[in-house]
Amino acid sequence: MPPLNSAPLARRSFLTLAGGALVSLSACAPATQNAASEKPLGKLPTGDPPPGTRLTVAVRTARLQLGPAGLTKELKFKVPEWPNLSAGPDIIQGFRAHSIDLAGNAGIPPIQAEAIGVGAKIVAVQERDHPLYVFATAPGSGIREVSGFRGRKIAFSQGQAQGVVVLRALKKAGIGYQDVELVPLPSTQFLTALQSKQVDVAPLSEPTLTKYLSQYAKDGARPVRTDVVDLLSVLWAPTSVLEDEAKAAAVRNFVPLWARGQVWAWENTDEWIDTYYVKDQGVTRADGERIVKSLRKPRFPVSWDRAIAWEQETADLLTEGGFVPRTEVTDLFDRRFEGLAAKAVPAAYQETR
Repeated sequence: MPPLNSAPLARRSFLTLAGGALVSLSACAPATQNAASEKPLGKLPTGDPPPGTRLTVAVRTARLQLGPAGLTKELKFKVPEWPNLSAGPDIIQGFRAHSIDLAGNAGIPPIQAEAIGVGAKIVAVQERDHPLYVFATAPGSGIREVSGFRGRKIAFSQGQAQGVVVLRALKKAGIGYQDVELVPLPSTQFLTALQSKQVDVAPLSEPTLTKYLSQYAKDGARPVRTDVVDLLSVLWAPTSVLEDEAKAAAVRNFVPLWARGQVWAWENTDEWIDTYYVKDQGVTRADGERIVKSLRKPRFPVSWDRAIAWEQETADLLTEGGFVPRTEVTDLFDRRFEGLAAKAVPAAYQETR
């Protein structure tokens, strides 16, 4: 693995993509919105996709949920590959290379894709009103609260949800960007950076947090919890996929199954802990049970208005920090799919605000 870069982040300069490739935002990014919104999309197909339709789907949890939930038989298209990719920059690179047709991410990767001219749109939304990320400290750093971040090195991936969590936490604590050193890294390198003390703090989610603390808490590593929420989990797809009538029909078929799979996981926690946390993620069953107890049931909004407002706030925060140009996020949502996920699940899992 190449050495970690601990140089200060040059804002509005580069977005790290898969394999360490760097794309210049200043060279690629338009002043406002990109070509994704220039051509209006046609009416959303209502029937099944035609025989032979294929989508490459990078949504690992869905792959693990559909089978035991009995939903695989309801897929009306072929999935030739389920790439084990989840980091926003990796997905953007997959979209650019036409190797991924549909993916699951947080809300920030679509903003980053817009900034570098990769046309893509959000087709499904899940809202989460509880914190997903916890700040983990390097062994022996002595940091116990967010105020202790001042003057420290913080792992930062501007193309991923973790990056926005960092920015929101700093803003809420009244700490300016000039008061910390944001170290640009893909989230896959956060653990290595913490272990080697090349950063003092990094935002981690489960089960990575549990794995890290179980190994390094004895050396002084600590969790620093905040109430900073990363509201959105989304499904999104390249605009070229959504312009293809057959593939758009396949996406329409997948969205309800994605939502129903998450409901199944919530209602069948014992099987999900064994399938995902123990067998797939390699944590103990006890840790899997603890992680699941810390979660909240999935919520799918009937209206996307709140999600769009949140996405705009996120985009404005990135613009304020000099990371991306001004973005109008309304064009990032394909509202032909609005409410489709919510309609597929019982009322208890629908968000009506």
